[in-house]
Amino acid sequence: MATVLYHLGRAAFRWRWFVVVLWVAVLGAVGFAASKAPAAADEGFTMPGIESQKAFDLMEQRFPGTTADGASARIVFIAPSGEKVTAAGNRAAIEKLVDEAADGSQVAAAVDPFQAKAVSEDGTTAYATVSFKATADDLTDASKKHLESAIDVARQAGLRVEVGGDALATQPAAGGPAEVIGIAVAAVVLLITFGSLAAAGLPLLAAIIGVAVGMTGIMALSQTFGLSENTGTLATMLGLACGIDYALFVVSRYREERAKGRVPREAAGLAAGTAGSAVVFAGLTVVIALAGLWVVGIPMLTKMGLAAAGAVLVAVLICLTLVPAVLGFWPNAVLSRGARKNSRRYRRKQRKTDNGGSRWARAVVRLPLPVLLLGVVGLGAVATPVMDLQLGMPGDEAKPTSTTERRAYDALAEGFGPGFNGPLTIVVDAKGSDDPKADVATITKDIANTTGVVSVSAARFNQAGDTAVFSATPATSPTDQKTKDLVKTIRDERPGIEKDAGVSFEVTGKTALDIDVAEKVQASLVPYLAVVVSLAVVLLLLVFRSLLVPLKAAFGFLLSVLAALGAVVAVFQQGHGADLLGVESTGPIMSMMPIFLVGIVFGLAMDYEVFLVSRMREAYVHGEEPKQAIVSGFRHSARVVVAAALIMIAVFSGFIGADESMIKMIGFGLAVAVLFDAFVVRMAIVPAILALLGHKAWYLPKWLARLLPNIDVEGEKLSRKVPVPTAGTTDESPSAEPVGAR
Repeated sequence: MATVLYHLGRAAFRWRWFVVVLWVAVLGAVGFAASKAPAAADEGFTMPGIESQKAFDLMEQRFPGTTADGASARIVFIAPSGEKVTAAGNRAAIEKLVDEAADGSQVAAAVDPFQAKAVSEDGTTAYATVSFKATADDLTDASKKHLESAIDVARQAGLRVEVGGDALATQPAAGGPAEVIGIAVAAVVLLITFGSLAAAGLPLLAAIIGVAVGMTGIMALSQTFGLSENTGTLATMLGLACGIDYALFVVSRYREERAKGRVPREAAGLAAGTAGSAVVFAGLTVVIALAGLWVVGIPMLTKMGLAAAGAVLVAVLICLTLVPAVLGFWPNAVLSRGARKNSRRYRRKQRKTDNGGSRWARAVVRLPLPVLLLGVVGLGAVATPVMDLQLGMPGDEAKPTSTTERRAYDALAEGFGPGFNGPLTIVVDAKGSDDPKADVATITKDIANTTGVVSVSAARFNQAGDTAVFSATPATSPTDQKTKDLVKTIRDERPGIEKDAGVSFEVTGKTALDIDVAEKVQASLVPYLAVVVSLAVVLLLLVFRSLLVPLKAAFGFLLSVLAALGAVVAVFQQGHGADLLGVESTGPIMSMMPIFLVGIVFGLAMDYEVFLVSRMREAYVHGEEPKQAIVSGFRHSARVVVAAALIMIAVFSGFIGADESMIKMIGFGLAVAVLFDAFVVRMAIVPAILALLGHKAWYLPKWLARLLPNIDVEGEKLSRKVPVPTAGTTDESPSAEPVGAR
């Protein structure tokens, strides 16, 4: 592996014009394809195999011309202080709005609140539901403007009007200005780390080009694979973070090889062969973790994972080809000023065998057991809130109060009760029944008498008369545990109800869907962990040729992800520090958050494991004692790993500024996960465990050693093939070769 990448790096350095033109051509071709590709059709959120999805599918089948996930707008009317919506003037304004809304070309139905009895008991609040034939993404601007105009007229009449639902919901930005700040912080970290504008700019350039190729590729393939804009959010996040980090490690190794006296082309080849090997395997672990999301069985999650995996692969390819090519144009520019001038201070610094990383490692290996216990106990304490984890899907209640959707949610809860925002939809399949109306009435009555249900709506039949739909309003809010218990109770009592009625029914609606999704995700978590961890352990077994190092890496990852999930629960569910992050409303954690953290954090955790421990093994296989190898590994890689972690934290933190709570939660979770994994697990727990294990850490049975291929990530063969120049050779100076030399 190292030898192949060494030759690839040398070739990219030599044929730099060809490599650069090739990447420009790829970007241009993918960009052109993206500009011509039609937008993907919105398939909505689907979850095969759950009851809620089966009910949605049945509704689409039995109610032709409408879709179960069609857009809707719930228009909430609040009378001025001291008035009622039933007053003549207010009622006339509301009825006029309903009549005008019903004239929309894509409108399926507009329900008058006075005919549907959708008026609160105190008469201060009413709502009208406007249903559309198309999904929210397929609504035309004309349809939206038509509804907005009707709403404006009602507001001019003196009513306070708020709009919930997805028809007019604003599409939040992914990261906003905070994302730009995150990239700026990454640039500052790179500049401090390298002391060179060129060295700081090259990883950023590589990451930006990689994200551009990845995102345009997603746009070009959007219709073919049904990729939406949300699919690219994760790809952007990981493409930036991994792209910067991977290029950072290659550039850092290039500078290290130049400091040893190697000519630029050899240094580029060796950087690609050693650091590049670590990049390949680190990238593979990320790809495995992301591609493994298909195990969960959620199409949207699978698409997001595969798109992000593609972005990471692009980042790896750019790191191995474009970075050495750019180094070929300006081989000395990425060196520090002292290295370019070969100053006395620089030479004195290079002769030092000690730095901050080695001093830290020496302190850890001196007291490994206390460090290990402190790290494990500390992360365990942070992970404690996981015991209170509640899963769900954030709705309008999680949006800022500045949005009309949140104000509509609050007004409905106040006027009609907390359960009104999460009604259960009951779909009755009366096909084959002799008296469908009587059978549906029996089911309606039984569910209405269930403890926890405050009201049921009149059943609505399809044209064939063999399917009916009605709503049951819970007494508690959609995120309340009592509502979840109510859904379970109705489903548990279903056999008896169906026996009385003679027909079957299913429970769906947003609240039931959230419950089903959470249960499916929880059931998929263990198989997903098993697949991802086992594959990655095998991969790390090949890299490090050790039994215990991969197991130790998996243990550290579990600590990181549990602590990160605990921090997410503490902030977004329990509300500790929520104001600092702009979280206006706390509630259940997004159902897919544990899967996201497990998949993404595992890949990122293995990045640091490969980069850091590979340098330790490199020192060990070259004859150093275990504890000294740990110190040597930290001396060479700790500073760069710290910089890489700070960059990832900065990039992920940028997404905390997103308006959408899901993206905000993911950004925060990933940022704290990297913080815990890099600075607690990899920088403290890992060296402590390795110090306690000693030679046993690198043990591999002889029979297994014969079976496993020797990948040579450390570049042991390269070190014999390309020896370090000795004093007195013409390549002794870091800047001995002129710019552009081959």
